[in-house]
Amino acid sequence: MLSSISPIDGRYRKTTEPLAEFFSESALMKYRLVVEGEYLIALSEAKIIRKLSEKEKSLIRSLYDLPEKDAQIISDIETKGYKNIKATDHDVKAVEYFIKEKLGDSSLKDILEYTHFALTSYDTNTPARAMMLSDALEQTLIPAISSIVATIGLLSKKYAKLPMLSRTHGQSASPTTFGKEFNVFHQRLQIQLSELKTKKLSVKFSGATGNFSAHMAAHPKINWIKFSKDFIKILSRKRLIALEPNLIATQIDPHDSEAAIFDNLRRINTILIGLNQDVWRYISDDWIIQKPAEGTIGSSTMPHKINPIKFENSEGNLGMANALFEFFSRKLPISRLQRDLSDSTVERNFGSAFGYCLIAYTYLLKGLSRITINEPKVKEALNSHPEVVAEAIQTILRREGVKMPYEQLKELTRGKQISLADIHSFIDGLDVSPKVKMELKAFTPENYIGLASKLANL
Repeated sequence: MLSSISPIDGRYRKTTEPLAEFFSESALMKYRLVVEGEYLIALSEAKIIRKLSEKEKSLIRSLYDLPEKDAQIISDIETKGYKNIKATDHDVKAVEYFIKEKLGDSSLKDILEYTHFALTSYDTNTPARAMMLSDALEQTLIPAISSIVATIGLLSKKYAKLPMLSRTHGQSASPTTFGKEFNVFHQRLQIQLSELKTKKLSVKFSGATGNFSAHMAAHPKINWIKFSKDFIKILSRKRLIALEPNLIATQIDPHDSEAAIFDNLRRINTILIGLNQDVWRYISDDWIIQKPAEGTIGSSTMPHKINPIKFENSEGNLGMANALFEFFSRKLPISRLQRDLSDSTVERNFGSAFGYCLIAYTYLLKGLSRITINEPKVKEALNSHPEVVAEAIQTILRREGVKMPYEQLKELTRGKQISLADIHSFIDGLDVSPKVKMELKAFTPENYIGLASKLANL
């Protein structure tokens, strides 16, 4: 691990290890075996080849477990040859030959030439990649994002009534509550997460140039369009992110559905970058306190420091993930004529993007678990800016028909450091009823929060 080139498989291996189940080379081999194996079984169910016994189906499916020694055989078939099989220099063909090698002495030997029948490599790869993405989303990223959403939701409710100074353009602005500001991120993330869960992955399964030509040449009476739809439905079964057949394609699926998912994840990550940066600023202002962890060091020279490294780490990794997602969405939907191979090497980096996401989500959750609000400091900052109630005062004066109230408050407050007493003195000099003056003096930075407390709980 210490010699790994990428921190995904080195420094952060503990965090990213669950993704190996979906994006490693052996994982890709497994998913390809599922496609090829289920295809053989589907050909039997459609009576294109002879009926397979339950024992024979189980024998095919036993290949899906793919222990390390069998993954190595597939790799050897591709790269240097195995037994009497010469090196294919082709990863999908290596999987086909592996199946034939493993089942060659079984009762299935008479139908083994239907392995990869009428398919192009992409017909194996596109459902394999779709299942990988679907499973990785459902089992790793979506749970992590859901945990972040839940955590922020709890913070929004916990601090729903805690008033804080707002800053617009970096300047003091009408107060809000910590809970409401957390809920802004909570709501945005909920929308994007809900959208992500409804996404579908397009799968092409129609031969060399997408026309079922070889299929029809060999079996012209079979309804191959229906077969393709039914087969993809089988692979999609019980998956949250469903697979759907793309019947109008070239040799490849155009990757539009993948791009839609990556763009969705990029929006989620962008929202989280904003959250990280806001929390970082609150920590910088001492409004948020980080709990020290026993034995940890914030600075190699300044003993007092608890650096906001969890949020900084999260922000950096979100940026890395988004750079890849943006490239995927820009590059993958373009293919020269009916097919070029430049997408294949790019697809092998899906796991890297997911890895950066998982690192970012993990560190953000760690960071959020260690924060508390420094309520005295928050109230001190808020009460040191009494000018923020000027909005309330000028608005009520408008209601009362006072001429140019905005301009009067502007003259009193803009660019000046004033006290609440200065504001009360200003109110005393207004030509309004005593009742209105009492109403105006009732406003303080701590109570001028509108419906923020209610909004925090929506």
